[in-house]
Amino acid sequence: MGKKRNSVEFKLTGRYALFADPVTRVGGEKFSYQVPTYQALKGITESIYWKPTFIWFIDAVRIMKKIQTESKGIKPIKMNDGKNELSYYTYLRDVEYQVLAHFEWNEHRKELAEDRNEHKHHNIAKRSVLKGGRRDIFLGTRECQGYVEPCVFGEGESFYDQYGELDFGIQFHGYDYPDETGKNELAVRLWRAKMDNGYIAFPLPGDCSLRRVVRNMTAKEFENNRNVSFIEDDVTLTDLLQES
Repeated sequence: MGKKRNSVEFKLTGRYALFADPVTRVGGEKFSYQVPTYQALKGITESIYWKPTFIWFIDAVRIMKKIQTESKGIKPIKMNDGKNELSYYTYLRDVEYQVLAHFEWNEHRKELAEDRNEHKHHNIAKRSVLKGGRRDIFLGTRECQGYVEPCVFGEGESFYDQYGELDFGIQFHGYDYPDETGKNELAVRLWRAKMDNGYIAFPLPGDCSLRRVVRNMTAKEFENNRNVSFIEDDVTLTDLLQES
């Protein structure tokens, strides 16, 4: 759980969150996990700052507030006839987390090797945290708006500081995408989630033994000045972040 030289740490808050198992999301009823998933936190970190040159890894999350749920009656639209139907969604309420993450170069993106400037990417990532992210932050689903601000991971009091170990059982960990694994397939990972005094230390994706291939998939191709810009050419973004 130690901090690395290219780590970022931030506080994540929101009125509601819905970290649902992807398997159950296709049904009418949605029920949130008690804690955020690795994949959800990775997506949030990518919304703060991301480029295909590197991969974000979530090292740990700290649960700051008491885990509380709230059920709501929702009327989603039926896709086949356009009419409404009643469903119940169970959300997490009044959430606050501390997140520790770091990035590593995507070795499967050989064409982006010239964009590997750790110092500049790290500085932009930290400035993006100060600004609350480059894109909107959602806590598991679109209707759950999240907010990001800087913090020092591990500082402050948590409701679970003296709680001991809590086992959440087998949960969804994340997806293995072809651009990150080099394999032309999409796979899903599972793991046994445990919290120790409010801290959840995530295993690396490669260390998850429970894995299943979902379907074949190919990675998107990137080319400088066509659908991606290298850090040395991304002057506008860097200047704006430095001036603000």
